[in-house]
Amino acid sequence: MPEGSESVRNRTKIVATVGPASRSRQRLTELIQAGTNVFRLNMAHGRPNEQEKTVARIRSISRELGRPVGILVDLAGPKIRLGELVKDPLDCQLGARFDFVRGETSTNAHELVSTYPPLIDELSEGDRVMLADGTVAMVVEEKLSDRLTCRVVLSGLLRSRQGINLPGVQLSVPSLTEEDRINAIWATSQEIDFVGLSFVRQASDVAELKAMLRERGCQALVVAKIEKPDALERLEEIVATADAVMVARGDLGVETEVSEMPMAQKRIIKTCNRMGRPVIVATQMLDSMQHSSRPTRAEATDVANAILDGADACMLSGETAIGEYPLEAVRMMRRIMIATEKSLHDRMAHDPAAPPIIGVHPITSATVYGAGQIAQKLLAKLVVVSTRSGTSALAKSSQRDFIPTVAVSDSQDTLHRVTLYWGITPLEDAPCLFGSELRSFINHWGKQDGCLKPGDRVVMVTGSGIMTGAHNQVVVHEVS
Repeated sequence: MPEGSESVRNRTKIVATVGPASRSRQRLTELIQAGTNVFRLNMAHGRPNEQEKTVARIRSISRELGRPVGILVDLAGPKIRLGELVKDPLDCQLGARFDFVRGETSTNAHELVSTYPPLIDELSEGDRVMLADGTVAMVVEEKLSDRLTCRVVLSGLLRSRQGINLPGVQLSVPSLTEEDRINAIWATSQEIDFVGLSFVRQASDVAELKAMLRERGCQALVVAKIEKPDALERLEEIVATADAVMVARGDLGVETEVSEMPMAQKRIIKTCNRMGRPVIVATQMLDSMQHSSRPTRAEATDVANAILDGADACMLSGETAIGEYPLEAVRMMRRIMIATEKSLHDRMAHDPAAPPIIGVHPITSATVYGAGQIAQKLLAKLVVVSTRSGTSALAKSSQRDFIPTVAVSDSQDTLHRVTLYWGITPLEDAPCLFGSELRSFINHWGKQDGCLKPGDRVVMVTGSGIMTGAHNQVVVHEVS
């Protein structure tokens, strides 16, 4: 079969972060051709006017290649950072003491300032202060009206503007900051497909962003990033409210005990699978490939385990944003996915259960599930899902069977959103209504792709028009 045919197509999706190493037209084209399904724009590292050029470039390349590609705008959230250090880098030796002081500037090397004005008010003696992604840790020893004295309990180097995490501390700052609101409003003007909400603490955080987008006519899916203990405590209600979820392991591994994070990841994925929500596993998946053309064995195993656990997508961050080998990182992730998914085939074939999905019509769920069963019985080579909103494609994705599935739609936005769904390939310019035109299109596309030949059976899912808002028709087609 040719490269890119269904026989070698990975079911788990690839999310790649765009940055200086990947924003050129040539590089974006190569990354799409290598298997990138969704591009992530990190709003912590780029203003809307800068990101707007990247959005236009991605859309243009997607049209030229005839391949739908999703765009995820990742809001920065209330990320607390150090201010400028007097001595940069600053060596924090074990047992050394540093003072957090109010204001935007410090006067000596042992004074630290932050971008969060209420920091001194909201910390107490005994609280932990994690810095630079947890590579440096301090504990608050004394609290005065204008300063906090902290003792280093994990030594390391600090640099200006690095992140501060405060595990277990209840902060007054909202999950959706004023800057996030500005960036979210900009996203609605760009027809963005996914909007990521950082530092979610409760379902109402997600609902607030959703309402804000919908008020402006934007149907982008909201991705709740799980990176705080509060979110783990309210996981089910957050998953139910969100459209998709990200296991944001960077801050999650700092905000929680790092030894507990692997099981937290498994729990998040399992909950999302059960509730029919796409889930992305992110951060340091192939981290060494920022400077190496090959990953470590541990990283390859990490990607494989995320796939085995049930992730819909794996995300590359620095690997594609600032790394030296962005193209190699995408190719490697795809190779790991294809190799790992072979072992899923038999396990999934013996698990016919399909989860009920919040927001999907029960008739659609039953029809799509039945179509999958018919396809298995007939040894069909392809399932075609005709979808307007994408919910029927989500229902098929949640079944996790290995029958190649394509989605057709008269909505370009829907095709872009489907790029995140496990095992679903969106097709450009396909007829949406069932009939001779769609059959002819699928025959031609399947033969060209290499996944269909004369005599093969194709199962198609669509609506008869009798049931409003539901898919209730399954048609079996034989390739001529």
